[in-house]
Amino acid sequence: MTLLLLLPFIYCYSIADAHCRSGVRSGTFNVLHYGARANGFSDDSKAFMAAWKAACAASGNVKLHVPRRKYLVGPVKFDGPCRNVRSITVDMQGYLKASTDLSKYVEGDDWIQFGHVDKLTLTGGGTFDGQGAVSWPFNKCPSKKNCRVLPTSIKFLATTDTVVRRVKSLNSKFFHVAVVGCRGFQGSNIRIYAPSNSPNTDGIHIERSSDVTISNSVIATGDDCISIGQGNVRVRISSITCGPGHGISVGSLGRYRDEGDVRGLVVRDSAISGTTNGIRIKTWQNSPGSSSASNMTFRNISMKGVANPIIIDQMYCPFVSCPSQAPSRVKISDIFFRDIRGTSATPVAVTLKCSRGAPCRNVNLHNVHLRYTGGAAATAECWNVKARYSGTQMPAPCH
Repeated sequence: MTLLLLLPFIYCYSIADAHCRSGVRSGTFNVLHYGARANGFSDDSKAFMAAWKAACAASGNVKLHVPRRKYLVGPVKFDGPCRNVRSITVDMQGYLKASTDLSKYVEGDDWIQFGHVDKLTLTGGGTFDGQGAVSWPFNKCPSKKNCRVLPTSIKFLATTDTVVRRVKSLNSKFFHVAVVGCRGFQGSNIRIYAPSNSPNTDGIHIERSSDVTISNSVIATGDDCISIGQGNVRVRISSITCGPGHGISVGSLGRYRDEGDVRGLVVRDSAISGTTNGIRIKTWQNSPGSSSASNMTFRNISMKGVANPIIIDQMYCPFVSCPSQAPSRVKISDIFFRDIRGTSATPVAVTLKCSRGAPCRNVNLHNVHLRYTGGAAATAECWNVKARYSGTQMPAPCH
């Protein structure tokens, strides 16, 4: 009698059958056992969803295993809550390819979404290939305010205590990775690649999240390597190799009404090369509501051939025509640039362009050494700010 009771749980780990679909206490759920063909051109979305459903319905510590093969999947949503699961590990060793048929993505859908899950770990050394080159010509967002947003490759939505390590993202249609409404997110050893001319392919975008750490990662893409959006608290970024791309950016902020404040950001010990910006804070002019960006430190960062190594831009508007020149209402304060060194690809190495409606407060530069590659001395420009300077200052301070 005891043997009969145990058989379903042992059997479930080896093949897909009714016992697997009914849920088990713990174990490994292999997508191949749920019907994945793993040939790189047959749609394996249903198999991935079935394996996730079984893992999420289990209890204890469970694993979703994706072996080293090629899979065509998506869009898929790996959603919780997984009520009886203590932790769930997605062991992603395979090579996932996204569908290039945009009609499969409902408005607002992303490619791979992990939502409302606690204690999720995504690891395994696998690759997420968004196959974005086919879709990039349909992206009108760089020039049109009201545009259709293409799918993000990997989105984490309202997750808690998430760990992402040893994964790669290639050629996303839009953002590579988005962390939205999450608490306790740790990302490390992430590799992100897309061409420098790929539009809106932010490497990692963080929004409305708290206690986020991103470290020891390489990001080369067509937009911000890392973008810190509205509503973030306690974000730590370190040991990032960034370039090409648009650098590491706070914002853009102030585009929408009722945005959350950003505070408690640290970016340190990183290298930025060949980007259009280095470390940047950008806020929209004519912002419809007021918010703040405060208590931010950028420390020990090297620049190589960066067009705008240090830049605060509170007159941001990327479109050809902007309806109003009203000043930004985002209040920037308590900003620290420390030990920033390297080369600028343009004569103006430091730009502090603050809002005339809400001038920046307590902006500090300590040991800044930025040389213009064109041979002449680098310069600095300031608007609506009285910055504080200490230690080495190249370019010379502006007032």
